Amino acid sequence: MNLAEVDASAWAELEGAAADPQSAFRYLNLCSVDAYGRPQARMVVLRRVDVARRLLEIHTDVRSPKWQEISANPLVTILGFGPQPKVQLRLQGSAELNGPASECAAEAWSLLPRSTRSTYMGGPPGDDIGERPASESTAADADGQAFFGVLIFRAETLDWFQLRHADNRRAVFAYDHLGALTSSRWVNP
Repeated sequence: MNLAEVDASAWAELEGAAADPQSAFRYLNLCSVDAYGRPQARMVVLRRVDVARRLLEIHTDVRSPKWQEISANPLVTILGFGPQPKVQLRLQGSAELNGPASECAAEAWSLLPRSTRSTYMGGPPGDDIGERPASESTAADADGQAFFGVLIFRAETLDWFQLRHADNRRAVFAYDHLGALTSSRWVNP
């Protein structure tokens, strides 16, 4: 593959993953930095991809630590690995947060199935639940939409790495604020 094909292939993988729960790139590692300067990583679900603008959409609870971390520092890294053909995608860029009152969050919420909506109805992420079974809910938990937010990640760079039997391959791509490719190059793995 040439550089243009590698770039197109990586974004096609991501776009397909947003619609395919079985895709390896459906679940990505989102890395941010906490208030103490410590890196924080967690798995997130890729919900939508805009290839032309190099955007990834991720849903989250606005009470979560990642929401607070990204509010303070929007620079994040997203990492994924696909076992076939052994490709790692490392994207760096910035995240835009869209809270419950935003049009973006309202539209995304309207498309969610009831089972997914229910994940936002409990207490804040990381809080103790005490003796209450996870399946119970309270009247206070009734409207998860109040805690639903959308994170829009804008890729500035893509570091593509492929593990191969004899010769690993790596390429780096950069994009402008509109998503246009500004540079691409092969680099030593």
